[in-house]
Amino acid sequence: MTENKNAILTAQDVVVEFDVRDRVLTAIRGVSLELIEGEVLALVGESGSGKSVLTKTFTGMLEDNGRVASGKIFYRGEELTALRGHKDWQKIRGAKIATIFQDPMTSLNPIVTIGKQITEVIVKHQGVSAKEAKELAIDYMDKVDIPEAKKRFDEYPFQYSGGMRQRIVIAIALACRPDVLICDEPTTALDVTIQAQILDLLKALQQEYNFTTIFITHDLGVVASIADKVAVMYAGDIIECGTVEDIFYDPRHPYTWSLLSSLPQLADENGDLYSIPGTPLSLYTPVIGDAFAPRSEFAMQIDFEESAPVFHVNNTHWAKTWLLHPEAPAVDKPHAIQDLHAKIAAKMAVEEIK
Repeated sequence: MTENKNAILTAQDVVVEFDVRDRVLTAIRGVSLELIEGEVLALVGESGSGKSVLTKTFTGMLEDNGRVASGKIFYRGEELTALRGHKDWQKIRGAKIATIFQDPMTSLNPIVTIGKQITEVIVKHQGVSAKEAKELAIDYMDKVDIPEAKKRFDEYPFQYSGGMRQRIVIAIALACRPDVLICDEPTTALDVTIQAQILDLLKALQQEYNFTTIFITHDLGVVASIADKVAVMYAGDIIECGTVEDIFYDPRHPYTWSLLSSLPQLADENGDLYSIPGTPLSLYTPVIGDAFAPRSEFAMQIDFEESAPVFHVNNTHWAKTWLLHPEAPAVDKPHAIQDLHAKIAAKMAVEEIK
């Protein structure tokens, strides 16, 4: 991967291991990634593919039994993998790279008022007085559309709905004034209507504050509405990366084909969805060849013997699949995702009529 001078965060051949019951589990397998300043990058893949583990390495938040076994991570030229201990990470975690987690109740202290939780962060990261911090906190609450923010400043998390709690978590992240905001499936626990509101809010705030975003999700429908670039993860590795248009309209890896085939918008008249056959491989065992090969109807013999290198489709799009080798047989992507844009548009038109 060639170095991009506009990259704010770079991972180079990162391997993450965990010690689990006297065995070594390899959760991240040689991932390289560049996050360009100002963009929204979506990390997509099934549960257990390594999305959250990878981003935890950016803030030094791996569990005690985990470690970056090899590789390097850089934030604006500073090597994060060289940091040791909580004190070293304090200048990065929250201050430069902040995270919004899936369940807001794990991020909020249930016995401390909402206002105090926001002001504590503002005082710490912005160095203002308690009075100024309160004014700023109410302003942040307004920014994330908390109704009657001044009145609700002294309420507790249990007095807020799930959607409102998630808005408060976003406000706390904004109060850190981060360069990079990691959104770890922030809408999963919310109903569809609230999900859409949170996504619209994040898009508006990203444009206003110009932070760079990593959005973790297993929902490709979310990706289409929020991301600039998409990295597809499987079994601890990024197997395809490109712009939203590249991934949705010219996907090249069979795993990406399977994810797109599972889009809810492609359900048949009975509501049945495509299901990826088989199960992900065990991360305890070394991967030989393409990790997705045992589940893929498009796998060739070489896929079980040797890992594919990066094949570039264009300047913004690459994939690790032997199907892109010049001597590989021509294979059409699944019928379900051919003319994907037209199919989704037609489905939406039918839903509107109903």
